[in-house]
Amino acid sequence: MNMNPAITQDYPAIEYTIWPADLHGHRFHVKLRIQNPDPAGQVLQMASWIPGSYLIRDFSKHIETIAAYSSHKPQQSIALERINNDQWRLPRVTGPVEILTTIYAFDSSVRAAYLDTERAFFNATSLCLIVQGQENIPCALVLVPPKTADAEFWSVQTTLRSVKIDRQGFGFYLAENVDDLIDHPIAMGQFQVVEWKSQGISHSMAIQGCVHPVQHKRLAEDLEAICSSTIALFEPKSKRAPFNRYLFLVNAVISGYGGLEHRNSTALLCRRDQIPQTEMALEEKAYQEFLGLCSHEYFHAWLVKRIQPKAFQPYHLDRRNHTRLLWLFEGFTSYYDDLQLFRSKRIDLKTYLSIIADHWNAILRSPGRNKQSLADSSFDAWTKYYQADENTPNSVVSYYGKGALLALGLDLQIRNFTKGRKSLDDLMRLIWQEHGLTMNGIEENGLDSLISDLLGMGFQKIWSEFKTRYIFGTADLPLEKWFNPRFIKVDSKLLTKLEMVKLSFGVRYTDEKGWLKLTHVLDGGLAQAAGLAPGDLIASINGQRVTGSRWDKLLGSLTMNQDLIICFYRQDLEHERMAPLNIHQTPKQYQLSTV
Repeated sequence: MNMNPAITQDYPAIEYTIWPADLHGHRFHVKLRIQNPDPAGQVLQMASWIPGSYLIRDFSKHIETIAAYSSHKPQQSIALERINNDQWRLPRVTGPVEILTTIYAFDSSVRAAYLDTERAFFNATSLCLIVQGQENIPCALVLVPPKTADAEFWSVQTTLRSVKIDRQGFGFYLAENVDDLIDHPIAMGQFQVVEWKSQGISHSMAIQGCVHPVQHKRLAEDLEAICSSTIALFEPKSKRAPFNRYLFLVNAVISGYGGLEHRNSTALLCRRDQIPQTEMALEEKAYQEFLGLCSHEYFHAWLVKRIQPKAFQPYHLDRRNHTRLLWLFEGFTSYYDDLQLFRSKRIDLKTYLSIIADHWNAILRSPGRNKQSLADSSFDAWTKYYQADENTPNSVVSYYGKGALLALGLDLQIRNFTKGRKSLDDLMRLIWQEHGLTMNGIEENGLDSLISDLLGMGFQKIWSEFKTRYIFGTADLPLEKWFNPRFIKVDSKLLTKLEMVKLSFGVRYTDEKGWLKLTHVLDGGLAQAAGLAPGDLIASINGQRVTGSRWDKLLGSLTMNQDLIICFYRQDLEHERMAPLNIHQTPKQYQLSTV
């Protein structure tokens, strides 16, 4: 196999060997060989977070054992000095050294590492110690197959550059540097593989967890259309993709949803019933959600992995990397993920408009939108959005949800200003040319000059107000004013009595062993006025027992201005409160349709 011309060493100075050693105990063994350790005392660092998921995760907590040895004298132990929770220092040594670690791996998310008798998955950030000062040199990765009958038919799925591997994919891989290594997740086990080409580029989806055979033809047709549409968006003339191959790694489970982007692959988590399988009924809306997830993470191959905030160049994996631009990188991606489903004819216009209306109404139901700006939401992602608690709906606005509405609003404003001659697509292509192909990161105010170049000074007043009110301010986006009435009709939907009562009550809940347990109490709602709090178990309202299954029926039986006697338990102590059912102001409920 041809190697990257940038990689010229016959034997990389850094080599990781990874064994799925203990499938029952969920432990990987990892050997790090350093050919030329820092003679002053080499420092080793375990990543604290993984790019794309903005939370300090302290991956070092899963290291069970760590030891260092001299390669000159096998098994001659070398003392390791613990500097920090995630840092170690070797003593002054000459010649190669090896560091052996045992790492526990039982996180089934897309962000970490997992190992059992059915499958293995890992991101290098969870298993591979970083050799400080040598992050930018080539490194090798050797994958060793498990020595157990459970894994007899396992193979490897990854887009990391292979050099010498067997038919199952185990063997020698090469990365240009640490950043390249951590950007290629690796899955092992048995897969159902779907293959197709989009704009001449090879794509595949490797699926684990489905009980029945997947519908290869349908998946291939749908994904081909979505991927082709996205490539054409950024490169409408050449239709070139920034990669030679792309891989979707899918773990299908009973309950779960999420994805993590990488430069030419993505790791996805979804429910089994979201994937079309033979001899199994498929809920179309659930499948559309899965396609939307695929579309979202695929879009990130351009926006985030190549078009990046300047603050992420380079990533500092030992600390938080703050930017106020996640409304652009995640919010705009969230706008385009559904738009690309429509453009690729995976959903019709009616469905697409319904999705927009649902997102719009959901944001309007979030009290936090009045307190936190999109810029602050982006900056505070590390401590607020990714560490959600019972007060999150009251204090945080989603840079995904409102960011997507912001992208829609800017798209509508550009189309209105240019009388349809330009759109947000033109801005995305300009960003790609200026910052994606060049990998020149976007400064925090970097969109200003791009918008000026694209639309001229006449748009600057609109953009300035847009930033002040909707990005750095907390104003609601007046989308109803920006939709072109010749094409899209915006109506305020009349709420049913039950919908009005539920909104007025202002709670979110879960069913816990027959009790209705409050998870969130929203600002301005009846529940908060009555003194209810997250964690409370509602027992009855006006003498009627409350359960999750009876909640809607009970609320529907109430009348306006009625006094409610609410009985609930907090810390196993009974409480009773009285509150009137008043509806002072009902939030708007929008619906969209074609003219």
